[in-house]
Amino acid sequence: MQIVLFDNKERKKLFPLTATKALADLRCGILTIKEKWEHKTNLPVYIQTENYLQPLYKTVPTKENIYIDATVFANTELIKQILSLKTNESIEDENGLIAFKGNEVDKAYKVDNVKRLTRCWQLFQWNDEELKNDFSLITKGRKTHSVSSTNHIINKENIFVEEGASIECAILNATTGPIYIGKNAEVWEGSVIRGPFALGENSVVKAGAKIYGATSVGNWCAVSGEIKNSIINNFSNKAHDGYLGDSVIGEWCNLGAGTTNSNVKNTAAVVKMLNVAANNFEEVGLKAGVIMGDYSRTAINSSINTGTVIGVCANVFGELLLPKVIDSFSWGLNHEYEFEKAIRDIKNWKHFKHKQLNKIEENILKHIFETL
Repeated sequence: MQIVLFDNKERKKLFPLTATKALADLRCGILTIKEKWEHKTNLPVYIQTENYLQPLYKTVPTKENIYIDATVFANTELIKQILSLKTNESIEDENGLIAFKGNEVDKAYKVDNVKRLTRCWQLFQWNDEELKNDFSLITKGRKTHSVSSTNHIINKENIFVEEGASIECAILNATTGPIYIGKNAEVWEGSVIRGPFALGENSVVKAGAKIYGATSVGNWCAVSGEIKNSIINNFSNKAHDGYLGDSVIGEWCNLGAGTTNSNVKNTAAVVKMLNVAANNFEEVGLKAGVIMGDYSRTAINSSINTGTVIGVCANVFGELLLPKVIDSFSWGLNHEYEFEKAIRDIKNWKHFKHKQLNKIEENILKHIFETL
């Protein structure tokens, strides 16, 4: 038996993050949604998404599958119910289908209080809880690697270090939440980290960084400066001074030196952010920074407004405080990024990390440029 995580019809409410990937590839906590299901069920997990994105993923098996809405963040009891489904049975709540087995639905079970991801900003709002949950999930029954005596460690039992990681002359305080350091990751001297925090495989926290929970950094990233309650996805950099708070940064993004975002309004009023699908602004809460789509970059000393949404592949630069909405393929604030130039520049950035832009990724970007 295998699981298929499918994108529902409202996936565009999670743009720009889901413009370039299936919803199941979104990260919250240490793991992506797909990885959470793999760990919790010990079953192979496939992805079913929009036609233009499907070439990124393995072909879904034609045999009987358990189909699960990728927006669902399941607890132990719900997972038990899903895995016990018989052929042509389903589970639903007031918002619709949660999961089904087979190809038809003859019998439906109703459940309540299901946690569903429906907006981008929920990722940083839920990151504290999910980081703690993921830490327990992936470290259970395992032994951490040792930490150098050059470090100052607080609440050592709540810190887990994978093989090959290097931490020197840093302060790690896991009193307020766990700290997870991934395989071959590095934490350089003078860094101060307060949990919950996760650093992905081969990523680097540069010297003198100040990081507060709940912050998740993906694989092959470089981070520094001041970071709080944010998610930075694979291959992205915030490698210099500047503040990032209550934000989600996509893959292959770069925040130029001195880039800083506001996460609280001067009036202390509720922050509103753009729902891209509905093209209207929604109340988020008292704190919200920036949502940035994949392949976007900011110039040095960029000042990002409270509750900003930046699309895919935007080259962001401009004077004073930047606008709250910056479209995909923007060049500065008033021009369009020429597609061939955008692709050339992405290839340049990938070269930094010894990667290449493949034809499938290029076709997806072409689709976004032409239609979204």
